[in-house]
Amino acid sequence: MIYDKFPVVLISALTSEKSNSTNRIIASYILEHADEIPGLSIKELAARCFVGIGSVSRFVRDIGLNDFSELKALIRDTEYRFDTHDCDPDPEVRRAHHASHLTRAVEQAVSSVDLTLVGELCNDIRRYEKIYACGLLKAQNAAVDLQVDLRMLGKQVYTDVSYAEQTAHILEAGKDELIIIFSYTGSYFDYPDLRAKDRHLVLPKIWMICGSERSLPEYVNKVLRFESDGSQLSHPFQLEAIASLIAQEYAASHQ
Repeated sequence: MIYDKFPVVLISALTSEKSNSTNRIIASYILEHADEIPGLSIKELAARCFVGIGSVSRFVRDIGLNDFSELKALIRDTEYRFDTHDCDPDPEVRRAHHASHLTRAVEQAVSSVDLTLVGELCNDIRRYEKIYACGLLKAQNAAVDLQVDLRMLGKQVYTDVSYAEQTAHILEAGKDELIIIFSYTGSYFDYPDLRAKDRHLVLPKIWMICGSERSLPEYVNKVLRFESDGSQLSHPFQLEAIASLIAQEYAASHQ
C-alpha cells in the first residue's frame, strides 16, 4: 500500500463531509490529535469533540470500521511516510528533477498499457448504462477525471469521494453495473473488511486499473495494468494519465 488504512479512512471522511457535520468534526480532531487517541476512551473522545458517544460509534461504522477499539489499533499501527526524490540544495535543480521524474512516469504508464484491453474497457463503458468509478485518496482524482471526460462525451459516470460510500455502493451494485476502480498498488480491497460480504462482489463487472503485478481477488473481472516505479510521487499522475487515455480512446472509437 502507498498509504496505511488510518489516513485513508480519516482523510476520506474529512474531505467528503460537510464542514459542520459531526463526522467531519470527529475526523478532524482525530487527525490533529492522533498521538492522544489510543489513550482515550470513547467517552473521553466524545467529550473532546463535544458530541455524544453514539455519534462517535456511528462515525466509526461510517468509515468502515467495526468499533472504537479497531480505530485505536489502526492509529497505533500507522506509520506516516512522505517520499522525497531529491535533496539537492539548489531549488532549480530540484524543480528540473521533479519535472523529469513526472514526465518519465507518465510516459512509462501510457506506453506500457495494453491498448487491446483499453479498447475492451471502452466497449464496456459504451455497453453499460450504470457506471461507477472510484479510488482512494489521490486515486479518486483519476476517477473524477474519467467522470468529467466521459460526461463531455455524453456518457454518465457516477462516483463518491467517501471511502464508506464507495464500498457501500460497490457492495450494493447489481449485475447491470460496471465498476471501474483506480488503485495504484492494486490494494483497494485490502482496506475494507469484506470477508463476510464479498459474495456480493460477483454481481457487477469490476475493472481495476493498477500499476502492480500483485494478484487480485477473483471477483475483479478484468485488470488494466501499467508499469510503475511504485512511488508516491508517480502515483496520481500515472493513474490520471491512464484515465485520460481511456477517455481519448473512447472518443476515437465511439464517435
